[in-house]
Amino acid sequence: MSAAPTPARGLGHLAGQVLLSSRPISWINTAFPFAAAYVLTTGRVDALLVVGTLFFLIPYNLLMYGINDVFDYESDLRNPRKGGAEGALLDPSLHRAVVWAGVATATPLLVAMLWLGGTGEPWSWAVLAVSLFAVVAYSVPGLRFKERPLLDSITSSTHFVSPALYGLAVAGADWTWPLVALVAAFFCWGMASHAFGAVQDVVPDREAGIASVATAFGAAATVRLALGLWAAAGLLMLATEWPGPLAALLVLPYLWAAWPYRSVTDAASGESNRGWRHFILINYVVGFAVTMLMIWWALIR
Repeated sequence: MSAAPTPARGLGHLAGQVLLSSRPISWINTAFPFAAAYVLTTGRVDALLVVGTLFFLIPYNLLMYGINDVFDYESDLRNPRKGGAEGALLDPSLHRAVVWAGVATATPLLVAMLWLGGTGEPWSWAVLAVSLFAVVAYSVPGLRFKERPLLDSITSSTHFVSPALYGLAVAGADWTWPLVALVAAFFCWGMASHAFGAVQDVVPDREAGIASVATAFGAAATVRLALGLWAAAGLLMLATEWPGPLAALLVLPYLWAAWPYRSVTDAASGESNRGWRHFILINYVVGFAVTMLMIWWALIR
């Protein structure tokens, strides 16, 4: 009989799986929108900025992706992408621990955010509530928004846009039309990103009986939907304050990554994973460019 693992080894394995489940490669996608929205609106670096950024950096992603990994375990077994940076393949014995890790790390930061944010901007509480609801509703049985075509892309986009909306809300932003155009462009980008990401999973999702925007519309039509949404995001950026319109050019790398798959068949949809890997790298380059534009905007305003 083999010896049981030592507590230290068991704890280390659990910590590694919890970390993997939170998708570290995607942390910046939720923390940066909050931090940028808050700093550019208030001009302050304060406790709420630090606490909110920490919340949207790790616990938020652990809740979102951890819950998804738990309730998608059976379908993930059929998905060759799972078990690495693109998603943990959690042993069922770790499911409860991963969910509780998300709750335990998120709760104190949420309490601090609500306290530091005060009641001056009460709609910020509603934005935060919608954000957390979207995190849960995407995966949990009974709601499973991820299995409702189009609503899955809308909910996924909410995951990334709502941190920015919370930052704007708690900072008391003045809602001008250029700001509305900016948020709308970000939302189109989020929907496009989810839709394109869903294409590579058409085969395993259908085998598992999971519906998605890609299984409902087909691989090629979904890629074209993503292309249209990215193009719409670029057009919306033209209505933002200078130098915001320059960001319209930043949709071009996404169009380049997805364009080769505009006619991909459902059977060959897994080939779009190569485009998805390009997408992940493009996000970092585009994120840097967006940061430079934000700094420029802050200097000239």
